[in-house]
Amino acid sequence: MPSIAFHLNPQELEFSAIRAQGAGGQNVNKVSNAVMLRFDVRASSLPDLLKARVMSLGDQRISRDGVVVIKAQEHRSLPLNRNAAVRRLLELLDQAAHVPTTRRATRPTRGSVQRRLQTKARDARVKALRRNTPL
Repeated sequence: MPSIAFHLNPQELEFSAIRAQGAGGQNVNKVSNAVMLRFDVRASSLPDLLKARVMSLGDQRISRDGVVVIKAQEHRSLPLNRNAAVRRLLELLDQAAHVPTTRRATRPTRGSVQRRLQTKARDARVKALRRNTPL
């Protein structure tokens, strides 16, 4: 499985702490534990081929300007949410970096052709016996 090699520069990541949504009692109203990660694909140091593949993913987290926005709020601590956001960004980049192998057309073997024709002949005989033949 070929893949495009890349290195993610930590200085290209922009984090901002925001308030998390959902349940959490009084704490959710006081503490900004959710993280918004912004990563500008076009201005990054990624290889040009990988930039093009990321832009063509069609993921809703990627804007038309080429900025990936990931919101992480599943944990109650800011560092864990930062790690989760970076992990999801790396998964997105790994998905784009994976280049599927091209399928090479092959011919069926002689044995597989013979087996297919024998099965077809047997099925034809079975169906012929089912027919209502006049006496």
